[in-house]
Amino acid sequence: MLLVSHRLNAAHGARIAEAAARGGFGTELIALPADPSARLSDADCGRVEAAFFSSDVYPEYSRQFFSAARKAPRLRWLHVFNAGVDHPIYAEMVERGVRLTTSSGSTAVPIAQTAIMGLLALARGFPRWIHAQRKHQWSPERKNPPRDLHGQTALILGLGSIGSEIARLARALGLTVIGVRRGPRRAEDPVDELYPPAALPTLLPRCDWLVIACPLTPQTRGLVDAGVIAALPKGARIINIARGEIVAEQALIAALQSGHLAGAYLDVFETEPLPPESPLWDLPNVLVTPHDSAAAAGNDERVLAIFIDNLARWLRGEPLVNEVRNDSSLGS
Repeated sequence: MLLVSHRLNAAHGARIAEAAARGGFGTELIALPADPSARLSDADCGRVEAAFFSSDVYPEYSRQFFSAARKAPRLRWLHVFNAGVDHPIYAEMVERGVRLTTSSGSTAVPIAQTAIMGLLALARGFPRWIHAQRKHQWSPERKNPPRDLHGQTALILGLGSIGSEIARLARALGLTVIGVRRGPRRAEDPVDELYPPAALPTLLPRCDWLVIACPLTPQTRGLVDAGVIAALPKGARIINIARGEIVAEQALIAALQSGHLAGAYLDVFETEPLPPESPLWDLPNVLVTPHDSAAAAGNDERVLAIFIDNLARWLRGEPLVNEVRNDSSLGS
């Protein structure tokens, strides 16, 4: 028995059941009530063996969904639409023996494209041009033209699906790319150099760009602190499309205000929504987006494809894709 949202059941229930049938299995879907304040009956919760936390559940139906999941004693597998699983509810599920899989990779391309957009905008001086446009000023840059990207170095913290796609695009732009990851190098890794996290202090002085693409774990929380930022060369820039808690925000603000950092593109923050009084809103060398770098019309279809593949694997008793087993602090 598979727990899904009422919307997913209406839109794709037949497709999910058909995919299961092709593998020789029958899968009954149990849909959540359309009213987010309503709760699934105890009898139905008792029949649930697997659950799909799809994007249409969040945020309005999240409480309803996890209420049912918590009351499902037979629940053995939970698939989620997101890639990050740092919320305590996921630890709770894993602790009780529920297998957890993510949709890691489904948003890698749009996030990477957004990160590269931020990199290019900062590299080419777009914040200054946008400021001039708003003031109706014709203000070409004559004295201090931007540096060529070719020959600059980007360090990517975390080489999962998102970090790898950012690395690939950065190399296409002519940057030298250094990857930091716990795992060994693979032939397909789109980096010029690869190092373990312990090497980070020796790599920072070489970086023109520090790109944060690792998950939030106990090991990465506060990783980019004042010391890490100070170790970057003057004029370096930071891009964060991972989690705000990985960066010591006050240290980042101080480095941007002092000029030690030349700029930052930030999609994530320690507190979200970003408080109106935060200096980050008004710093001329900062680009802010509202934790929206993943937005893309094709995401739901990519998530559904990953889920259907995993459903077939689960029914056949095969290894699952993107199963969460332990902390991968800087990508796998």
